[in-house]
Amino acid sequence: MHPKAKVLPVSAVIPTFNRPRSLKRTLDSLVAQNRLPAQLIVIDRPPAEETRMVVEAWAAAVGSRCEVLYQHAFQLGAAAQRNQGVAMAAQPFIWFFDDDILFDSDCFKRLWEAIERDEAVGGVNAMITNQRYTTPGRVTRTLYRLLDGQSRESYAGRCIGPALNILPEDNPNLPDVVPVEWLNTTCAIYRREALPNPPFDSHFTGYSFMEDVALSLTVGKTWKLMNARTARIYHDSQAAEYKSNLSALAAMELINRHYVMTGILGRNSALDYVKLTLLETFGIVTPLVSARTWKSLPAILIGKAYGIVKMLRWRNSSDHREVTQKIGVVS
Repeated sequence: MHPKAKVLPVSAVIPTFNRPRSLKRTLDSLVAQNRLPAQLIVIDRPPAEETRMVVEAWAAAVGSRCEVLYQHAFQLGAAAQRNQGVAMAAQPFIWFFDDDILFDSDCFKRLWEAIERDEAVGGVNAMITNQRYTTPGRVTRTLYRLLDGQSRESYAGRCIGPALNILPEDNPNLPDVVPVEWLNTTCAIYRREALPNPPFDSHFTGYSFMEDVALSLTVGKTWKLMNARTARIYHDSQAAEYKSNLSALAAMELINRHYVMTGILGRNSALDYVKLTLLETFGIVTPLVSARTWKSLPAILIGKAYGIVKMLRWRNSSDHREVTQKIGVVS
């Protein structure tokens, strides 16, 4: 443990899926920081004896400086597990991070400084060094312009058109803390008072694609959102069963993007649906420049077809009317 680590009024919430080796690397990376959260909560997929032992060993190493809680998930899924963790949290700031990240030095300190210095900031996230904005090529820039309805010098950190969320930019010419329109939950701190209760909508299940976009866009309606550009992590994304089910992933991507587009952003005009169709078509066609991706095309098309059916059913349901009424959108 860092000999001068200062404890901050933060509850860290980690959903995990019985991945003890990955979680241990993340926790070892955390304990090397010069700041520690006052509370760390791990919500795990049962049965998971190995993971529990990793958490207990980490708790013994940090001692009484950080309260460590470990609990089996009542309901599996990233969003549900995070909600379960937040319900146990005792601190005024909530820190979401994944079980497969590695912190650069001073990452936590810089995140904290970014949110603590301005009471109007509701949430701040870290820069993912291996997942960040790159200047789009001509075709992609044209797509962005069509979806956004205007040409911008940079689309970094924005959520444009049919809920297309674009990563922040790591440009040394930018300030250390940069305003953004959305935050990922790979590594993000929120003020608890800025969060809805529960933070994540019950719509998001399983892999919970775009649950972080929905949460941050909701918070961003009344609070500032920031990217702490010099607070850096490496996302060592791990293989998982759900990632191999291409049809399910394709369906979830469409269903959840449509939910955010209409239910959170209130974009439900005919033009918005044209833009959603354009984005989905671009996402299917662009990878086909590689012959290897043609093998996955049938599974993806099946998933998208299923997603369209579910999307239309939801749009015609009472749930859709209730959501749109909450945000003041007439459907």
